[in-house]
Amino acid sequence: MSMKLPFFKSKQPEQNDLELINVPNHVAIIMDGNGRWAKKRGLPRIAGHKEGMSVVRKITRVASNLNIKILTLYAFSTENWKRPKSEVDFLMKLPIDFLDIYLPEMIENNVRIETIGDFDTLPKSTKEAIQHAKDRTKDNDGLLLNFALNYGSRTEILRAIKHIVSDVSEKDLPVDELDEQFFAKYLYTEGLCDPDLLIRTSGEQRLSNFLLWQLAYTEFWFTDVYWPEFTEGIFKEALLDYQNRKRRYGGI
Repeated sequence: MSMKLPFFKSKQPEQNDLELINVPNHVAIIMDGNGRWAKKRGLPRIAGHKEGMSVVRKITRVASNLNIKILTLYAFSTENWKRPKSEVDFLMKLPIDFLDIYLPEMIENNVRIETIGDFDTLPKSTKEAIQHAKDRTKDNDGLLLNFALNYGSRTEILRAIKHIVSDVSEKDLPVDELDEQFFAKYLYTEGLCDPDLLIRTSGEQRLSNFLLWQLAYTEFWFTDVYWPEFTEGIFKEALLDYQNRKRRYGGI
């Protein structure tokens, strides 16, 4: 017998069809379209990024209430450093502002904050704010809010290969032990289950160097909606679509 999730804080009764026992454990989101949302309104691109920050808070709350275990958000890629300095500086300040406003709420709701990516090369003030949040939430056992920050999947895979080659050489590890599980231990996502569902906003239908290894058997869901317009209802629409799919992992 399936369990129906009671609808909370919404006026769309059809969303009641969500099944609590069949929500994805791990949802990954490419939060795309902030700049285009702003341009459409005659606003600077940074206005879109600022608006998107409140959507992160909203979707985090929904994911937590739905008992999703991991929410991984593509916040800043290794390629994003190519953007104008003023925009990059603003994006590096966003985690500071987000955590300054919402960290107490995250703590209250048992959310644990982590990151994947090259953390060490971030600006000092950004690292300090994020590390403070990690330390304050490290004992929480609810939703894991996982920011992909200064993240690139190809860099991640090359980094893993270099570490494996070094360990095989220095620790005399048998090459025959190198299987998928062994390799996964060298990725930023070590210890995390792979995403069950990937959502990308703004109408683009590509991965943009995001979790290339981890998304091998993930279900994809795309929407034309820009990230600042992404609502609880649209999120639940994606989850409903996921629940209606059959995942065979190559079987019948």
